[in-house]
Amino acid sequence: MTLSVRKVAAVTALGAALAGCGGGGAGAPQGGGQARLGSTPAPPSASASASASAPVAPQPGAPGRAPTMAPGPNGLTPVFERARQRTDKTVALTFDADMTSDQGPRAASGERFDNPGLISALRGLQVPSTVFMTGRWAEEYPDQAKAIGTDPNFEIANHSYSHHAFKSPCYGLPALDGDAARADVEQAFAAFRTAGAVNTVPYFRFPGGCYDDQALRALSAAKVTAVQWDVVSGDAFAKDPDAVAEQVLAGVKPGSVVVMHCTRSAAPVTEEAVRKIVPELRKRGFRFVKVSELIGK
Repeated sequence: MTLSVRKVAAVTALGAALAGCGGGGAGAPQGGGQARLGSTPAPPSASASASASAPVAPQPGAPGRAPTMAPGPNGLTPVFERARQRTDKTVALTFDADMTSDQGPRAASGERFDNPGLISALRGLQVPSTVFMTGRWAEEYPDQAKAIGTDPNFEIANHSYSHHAFKSPCYGLPALDGDAARADVEQAFAAFRTAGAVNTVPYFRFPGGCYDDQALRALSAAKVTAVQWDVVSGDAFAKDPDAVAEQVLAGVKPGSVVVMHCTRSAAPVTEEAVRKIVPELRKRGFRFVKVSELIGK
């Protein structure tokens, strides 16, 4: 009963946080996003396999070689939620580094949208992780974006530039139309490039988790795989790290993707929760991987 009450409270807090943080209910973003899990990873061509054997220096901000999914019906951007392989005890912890395009004054006044303690904890615990970063966050914290994006422990995925919605309504976020949405994604990759991040991958997480076919169609030119989640941590604005840890531990299954946040002001107990989650999942036989490893399964 305690877990149930905590879970409801955490999800409620998460919903309230979405105007500034990505990630709604697992598999049920506001506006009825529909995950297309039937798509299969695109098989590598012979030429791609040959070129992969010849190392090429990665370019800052350019999505690196990582498995992606084949386009969905009518060329729509594919959506990944959880690994198809359900026997391998792997789990991906993902962290949204959120900052909207208009939050500069709040950052200037001292609000912290970063969480270096969390990143340090993940390094110390040796947990490979995927950080879904907004371009605005990379601009505000370029040294951290570069440090994360050059550390082999991490990969940086695209969480838009502005953290505006790609579908409306979406937790009160301003909405972008098709052309603006495409430009927003490219602007985020450009911000990673300017910061000097190298370990970027062609994955995208919709702000608020909100999308529909129109959003998937607008994103198709970016040739990314949209990544959702199947486990909500409830860390947004949470004050009890034990409740966050319990919710994650109760939800993780083989192949799960967990959504958490890398934003101190909006998710102040995430580091402490991670320090509880990681050893317990390892005790249960789970291995931590980046999203790129899950998508290939």
